[in-house]
Amino acid sequence: MSDFHQNGVITDFHNLTRRPVEALEQELCQFAKRRPMGLILPSLFSELEGPALSAIVDELVKVPYLNEIVVGLDRADRDQFLYAREFFSRLPQHTRILWNDGPRLRAIDQELESHGLGALEPGKGRNVWYCAGYVLSSGRSTTVGLHDCDILTYDRGLLARLMYPVANPRFNYSFCKGYYPRIAEGKLNGRVSRLMVTPLLRALKTVCGPLPYLDYLDSFRYPLSGEFAMRSDVLEGIRIPADWGLEIGVLSELQRNYSHRQLCQVDIADGYDHKHQPVSEEDATIGLNRMSLDIAKALYRKLATQGVSFSSEDFRTLKATYYRLALDLIEAYDHDATMNGLSLDRHCEEQAVELFASNLLEAGNLFLDNPRERPFIPSWNRVQAAMPDVLARMHEAVELDNQGRV
Repeated sequence: MSDFHQNGVITDFHNLTRRPVEALEQELCQFAKRRPMGLILPSLFSELEGPALSAIVDELVKVPYLNEIVVGLDRADRDQFLYAREFFSRLPQHTRILWNDGPRLRAIDQELESHGLGALEPGKGRNVWYCAGYVLSSGRSTTVGLHDCDILTYDRGLLARLMYPVANPRFNYSFCKGYYPRIAEGKLNGRVSRLMVTPLLRALKTVCGPLPYLDYLDSFRYPLSGEFAMRSDVLEGIRIPADWGLEIGVLSELQRNYSHRQLCQVDIADGYDHKHQPVSEEDATIGLNRMSLDIAKALYRKLATQGVSFSSEDFRTLKATYYRLALDLIEAYDHDATMNGLSLDRHCEEQAVELFASNLLEAGNLFLDNPRERPFIPSWNRVQAAMPDVLARMHEAVELDNQGRV
């Protein structure tokens, strides 16, 4: 069953009754004959030692329609990469690991940087960008899914529901965003989305006026989810942010490049829990503190490209407007939690809002102070225009790492 959420900008597949995963997989196996499917897994080595990833791999072993799995491995030395090769070896799909810290990929990375085409900093965005390049180089998949590696409640039905709208040859969707309720262990989670992004979008509508871009972002039930699927040609043309603004940046690129009729979102799980980031009030380089800064900068940059001008006074007004809207939402969330028998710490919620409000102003100052910042990694179309053989060389490097001596 589908509906149009909020303002009807994108199609919303809201599953009121769920089909058995086996039925979905049977159809996806048929779809795969016309639209071969792959999966990208951006991972830190530490996630191989955590409680979630081994269970995710156990579920992926059972998935019959995937043609390839591409693992982006960050922060791994040689022994850890060899451990990762063994860790993922039980997957029956064609599986390749990008050892992003290995000498072969680092050499390509340094050459890209010498041409002004590399990612300026390590992070999830950089990891996903390199995985996208490998998928394009392999040519094995025309439909590609992506999800995080820290999902504690993972089952393969999540992936099947995520892939279905883009994989179905009868549909014309180029991109699908996953969403789910952020409830776990009797608590209401998803603080950055609930307490920052939602009231910030509404505050921007008040301060900047109604804009199609803000309506578009506000139509996503969970814009910060790390689960999405797309046609492989999407990977060639979009610019991916290197920082925590990855999800907002990708949605922004899609709004620029594609008709809204080609974009959709789907309800992929009844419950979802993952590794929770600390708020980290004292350190702006990690946790929700860093995340909120990067998200705010991503939004400001996009609005600037659409002709919105900002001043220090505008950011102070935005902070005040956001703060009032966020406090009002805390009241609503508190009532929602009470009605559903969930717990919600209003003191912690208000502390988070105070941090986010402060960061809106700080992100504004950073935006004004550094107008030449290059926040996006160049698209693979641009990279191939400058270095036509780069994807073939990347493919060869990954094959040597995975099959040869390292």
